[in-house]
Amino acid sequence: MKKVFKVLALVLALSMVVAFAACTGNTTNETTTAADNEETTAGEVVEVKVGFIFLHDEQSTYDKNFMDAAKAACETMGVEYAQKTQIPESNACYDAAVELIEVDGCNVIFADSFGHEAFLMQAAEQYPDVEFCHATGTQAHTSELKNFHNAFASIYEGRYLAGVAAGMKLNEMIEAGSITAEEAKMGYVGAFTFAEVISGYTSFYLGAKSVCPTVTMDVKFTGSWYDEQLEKEAAQALINGGCVLISQHADSMGAPTACETAGVPNVSYNGSTIAACPNTFIVSSRINWAPYFEYMIECVQTGKAIDTDWTGTIETGSVVLTEVNEAAAAEGTAAKIEEVKAKLLDGSIKVFDTATFTKGGETLTSYPADVDTDDKFTPDTEAIADGYFHESEYRSAPYFDIQIDGITLLDTNFG
Repeated sequence: MKKVFKVLALVLALSMVVAFAACTGNTTNETTTAADNEETTAGEVVEVKVGFIFLHDEQSTYDKNFMDAAKAACETMGVEYAQKTQIPESNACYDAAVELIEVDGCNVIFADSFGHEAFLMQAAEQYPDVEFCHATGTQAHTSELKNFHNAFASIYEGRYLAGVAAGMKLNEMIEAGSITAEEAKMGYVGAFTFAEVISGYTSFYLGAKSVCPTVTMDVKFTGSWYDEQLEKEAAQALINGGCVLISQHADSMGAPTACETAGVPNVSYNGSTIAACPNTFIVSSRINWAPYFEYMIECVQTGKAIDTDWTGTIETGSVVLTEVNEAAAAEGTAAKIEEVKAKLLDGSIKVFDTATFTKGGETLTSYPADVDTDDKFTPDTEAIADGYFHESEYRSAPYFDIQIDGITLLDTNFG
């Protein structure tokens, strides 16, 4: 009997050891579940090195805005980064991404120009363990690539606020007698006839119109994101055509310097031009990319999924304006901007409120937009609801491409 009890005790002891080992994971079986992995990696921080791909260099106001944000965000997050500048929208983008991964050891890649997207997606397919993030792109939400992401911001709200500043200046000129109400014509230098540019110049115009109802606007395109001479010539042509205030969606100092030379008020983009244009610069809107860069870094560090489409806002600190140049702006401009900003934040103002514009004399109640981009830009998503066009809500990159009344395109060959 004693022998039987001893055997039973031994079996029981062995059973307890096995059970304990199973609970603590100390078995010889190396297969683990996803839940097991989450538990064992909880709290761990992945080391991150970011590779940035820029279309131009710091001479471009557009690229400099990204560069400044990249440096600030990486310093804040305590991570290393490498960068490639002067990378055209060609296979050179793919090559740059590969070099940043294989030579520089980057595990997050970011590219800043619309035309980089196809080449960055090619790299994302080849390197599934690397995260790829892209500004202004349109294809992440349909690509089915889990490591490819698009990001943008509601910059149309920033441009609207800058337009308010422009409208205030036009009102000042009308009140001073330097122009009549019918002569309140603005000019806009655009790069391409893309939705991003159309959304930008339309929101700028609507901001001006909200305070100066007689305003009209002419738009000239250059067919290039960065060509200082062409941008200067376009601005000068607009001025010669009777435009009394100029803004832009192009990346050089061409338009601002043309305005300073001619003594024409200017609203710039992506940063203050007050140093070079102290007499004509009013204000500038821009996307602050630092919040997004910090977000994508933190996601990789902690193993969280990066949003397929991320849209920054005024509230996230992603849409900002420079300080108003009181030497050139109308009195009360800064206060008016803050007043309108508060209404954008509480939703009482919608930039693309359909009651504030017409197309062919008609108020729009429906508009199918091209959100799921294809080669033919086929409209696929109803974008008007609740009385306004829902910009950057169905994907981050703009898709407002309506040609509204009051804006005249002087050339349209740059799509």
